[in-house]
Amino acid sequence: MAAEMSALLAEFARTCKASARAVSLYPATHPAIGVSLSRLVDASARLTNNGRVICSIYPDAIAIGGRAPAKPDVAIGELAMLLHERLIGELTIEHDAEPEDWRTFLLLLARAPEDLIASGGITQAWTQSGRSHFAIREIDYAEVLRERSGGNRAEWDRIVASCLDGDRGVMDDSAMTALLAAVSSSETFGDLLEHFQRFQAMSGVSVEARAAALLQLMRSALEAVKTANPEDAERATRTMADACARLSPEMMLALLDKRDALNTAEAQTATAIIDRINEQCVASFVARSVTTERGASDQLSQALDALAPEAQTKTRVLELAHDEARTTEIGQEAGFEDLWKNAVDTLTAGGSKLYVPEEYDRELTGAGHQALEVERVADDPPERVQAWVESVSEKALHSLDLELLRDLLRIELDSAAWEPLALIAVVEIERRVLQNDVSGARALAESLVAEMQSKARPPLKQVATRVLERLWSGPLVRHVVLLLRKEDTEVESLQHLCHAIGSGLARPLAELLAVEENPRASRHLRELLLSYGPAGRQSVEQLKHSQNPAVRRMAVDLLRVFGGHEALAELATMLDDPDPQVHRESIRAIVQIGTTNAYAVLQRALVAGSASRDTVLKELVEMRDDKVAPLLCYVLRQTEPDGKLFRVHSDMVDALGNLKPHGDSVRTLKLVLHRGKWWSPFRTSSLRQRAALALRRLGTPEAMRALQEVANGKARGPRRAARAQLQRLSSPEAKAP
Repeated sequence: MAAEMSALLAEFARTCKASARAVSLYPATHPAIGVSLSRLVDASARLTNNGRVICSIYPDAIAIGGRAPAKPDVAIGELAMLLHERLIGELTIEHDAEPEDWRTFLLLLARAPEDLIASGGITQAWTQSGRSHFAIREIDYAEVLRERSGGNRAEWDRIVASCLDGDRGVMDDSAMTALLAAVSSSETFGDLLEHFQRFQAMSGVSVEARAAALLQLMRSALEAVKTANPEDAERATRTMADACARLSPEMMLALLDKRDALNTAEAQTATAIIDRINEQCVASFVARSVTTERGASDQLSQALDALAPEAQTKTRVLELAHDEARTTEIGQEAGFEDLWKNAVDTLTAGGSKLYVPEEYDRELTGAGHQALEVERVADDPPERVQAWVESVSEKALHSLDLELLRDLLRIELDSAAWEPLALIAVVEIERRVLQNDVSGARALAESLVAEMQSKARPPLKQVATRVLERLWSGPLVRHVVLLLRKEDTEVESLQHLCHAIGSGLARPLAELLAVEENPRASRHLRELLLSYGPAGRQSVEQLKHSQNPAVRRMAVDLLRVFGGHEALAELATMLDDPDPQVHRESIRAIVQIGTTNAYAVLQRALVAGSASRDTVLKELVEMRDDKVAPLLCYVLRQTEPDGKLFRVHSDMVDALGNLKPHGDSVRTLKLVLHRGKWWSPFRTSSLRQRAALALRRLGTPEAMRALQEVANGKARGPRRAARAQLQRLSSPEAKAP
């Protein structure tokens, strides 16, 4: 990719990531959304300056026109990962994409991948949004696997069918071409052998017929090679021998038996192939069988004895097989070495005879014949047969899976073995919640929590706690929110599940509540958090340290609802929050609590002399709440108008005159009228005038009686202020305050 285009792509990736973060964290009306989307529109316009751009999305890179940036860029890699996780394989961006188009697209990216998959995929979600200027091509893994498996599957089916017909089978030119192409490499011919075995397994033919068809396949391949180029016959034979590592133990034994077949052609072909199977091929055969079956079967043991009859050779083969199996996915699992040791013991000790008694082996062998006999007689009544069928239905097996896992959790005593089981339970809980099987998920959760609270098995308590923390921090909370959005969800059952899992869910649930836009889900999330009680409040308190102002505002609102002295203490610490909206909501929440302790908190904020004092008073006056007047009265009575508090008292007195009258308003203003300091006559006079004016503005009969009483009193200063307001009240041109 050209350096200029690489720079534009990197700029676009950084801007897109930042915008995605803003859209997921802030509500739609937040100013940050508009700024971020504006920058993204500009960046995409520069990227698409010459017309629409088609981006190919890889797990860690983005290519345009088949070209990727010469140097890796972190922002491009992160955006590629974000898009690829949501199965976006190709993204087409038009030059005139609008901010709302981008916002809709980024909201889809903010959803969890499993949420998108459950709703039909990101392409369907984008189509349903009704927006344009983008085209999304979603990754179809089924198609990818079909492409990777090669384009000759139809020809391979004809090859297998022809081989099953034996000498009567005739291959057309395309099938013969596909066969020649397959025999060109051991990997491709191995794929053909696997396809051959799957095809035969479905066809229901006997092992003898399958072995004959396998040899017919090999003979056909050799004849095709000899016809095309006789000099390649030896290479083709060795290629087929190497590919025999892909045979199943059953088919390998059948091939070995064909060396003694009466059919001379079959015996010669089988001998030629087996004589060219080397130790590495045998090792690959053993490694694949053990990792596929997670153990060694009796048939594998017999095949290994035939291919490596000497003890020294068998030891070398098993060492090579171990090294190869270790590189597989199963080889990376924690219990692989134990699995391999058991397999080696079986392979070197005569197979299943080490574990299966002779009497049991006879009964096991006869079980198949008994099953056929039962099928032949078939004298069971229909209701009994129906009961048997229902016992193996999908629902019954689903229930049995649940009971099996719960039983394993209950009977396992070793913490090292219990933890992998518990992690399986965690994944199962998440899966069942996603499928709306809340009762099954709750049963598993209770099994985990029981160990965390149990005193009978102390070693498991720490492990259970660690596993539950994994559940709290995983995708479960997103699945819960997804269910809460649906109308048919049993909310009560979901609440029981969350309580069974524990209060550790409270914080992630609260964080999702802060960004949830669905009204139904928001309401139920709020109820769920409140139902946690003190544990829920403590989790909400932790959110006050969040970097996201929306989360802190939500914490204020929940703390107000929780109420109580403990919540008040946390709300008090948020009065100095740098976000104005958080500051405002904290004041409102404290006022709503309305206790003496709440008034004391706001009193300290008003008299502390901090920069937020004016904001606190302004918010209180603008609230127009019935609880503001008693709060102001409380502060006026508890403090003196000294120093910097003079202006605070003046503003509070003015505010009382403008607020709805309260039982304490008149008494407090009357107190201010009589309060005074002889050493500050001007401030005393100003406060008295304000108090008299506030009484006149209240205008209630009680306020007017108080004003008249002070005007007839003996104290000269208060009397003068009260009479001035009464004179203004009687003046025709000043009847209204």
